[in-house]
Amino acid sequence: MRWKSLIALAAAAAVLVAAEPALAYPGPGVVTGSINVHDPGIVKKPDGTYLIAHTGDNIPLKTSADRTAFRDAGVVFPGGASWTTAYTGGSANLWAPDLSYRNGRYYLYYSASTFGSNRSAIFLATSTTGASGSWTNQGLVIESRTSDNFNAIDPNLYVDPSGRWWMSFGSFWSGIKQVQLNPSTGKRLDSTIRSLAGRGGGAIEAPYLFRHGSYYYLFVSFDLCCRGASSTYRIMVGRSTSPTGPFADRNGTAMTSGGGTEILAGQGSVHGPGGQSVFTDVDADVLVYHYYADNGAARLGINLIAYDSAGWPYVY
Repeated sequence: MRWKSLIALAAAAAVLVAAEPALAYPGPGVVTGSINVHDPGIVKKPDGTYLIAHTGDNIPLKTSADRTAFRDAGVVFPGGASWTTAYTGGSANLWAPDLSYRNGRYYLYYSASTFGSNRSAIFLATSTTGASGSWTNQGLVIESRTSDNFNAIDPNLYVDPSGRWWMSFGSFWSGIKQVQLNPSTGKRLDSTIRSLAGRGGGAIEAPYLFRHGSYYYLFVSFDLCCRGASSTYRIMVGRSTSPTGPFADRNGTAMTSGGGTEILAGQGSVHGPGGQSVFTDVDADVLVYHYYADNGAARLGINLIAYDSAGWPYVY
């Protein structure tokens, strides 16, 4: 009878284990220290350390020597950014900074707006060190007005193999847009605005363009951000053989028609991952994003990216 009881207990335990839903995605990698971030932009510096800029008052900065332990490193604009207040309603809160290092300078594109409004603007600042207080305001890159069908937030700079500079941006309204920039100024080269992705006015934002192999991958965030543990953000991707598109998902659906292949979504105590950046490090391509903990706090998420036999990215 004792053996029968043990067998019965084992069977019951197996049923309980089977009833637990399998996690669709790996959890975020281990990070420590100052990890309260939202919309992280990241760059690996020439000395091998990492610099993050993220949404917050005057754009907070964080640094890390090992991509694991992070510490606060001041803000981009210690004296404030008075040139942005016409778009922020006087708030010091600036959004979704995009960081890159080119030709001996750091480039920081960032947005100024208020929640739910498309009276928005994207600005550029540059620095030779990336340190707090070292940044020079280079002025307005693009703005949107309430009469426009796009929203000038969530910028991302991509420089293609031919040396052309492209800035993708956008949120809700008619979706993700792209303009070409002048490499000598970091400002717009012409008046053309391209459409890269959209959901018929629905929730899509935070574009990030990244090249791997022969494809250009457009990472975006679908659904709703900024609701703490109730956020439904998830990271989607499509690809193209050109940095200007057209982009399509794994099923061939155009991203301008709502297409997107999911690569990361909320599960367990990880809520609403999104606001992503992607870069290549010595060990792998790296996905950097924010998510919300059960208590609603925004946290830094980092995972590595691999590619399946068809060339589609997945996180691990």
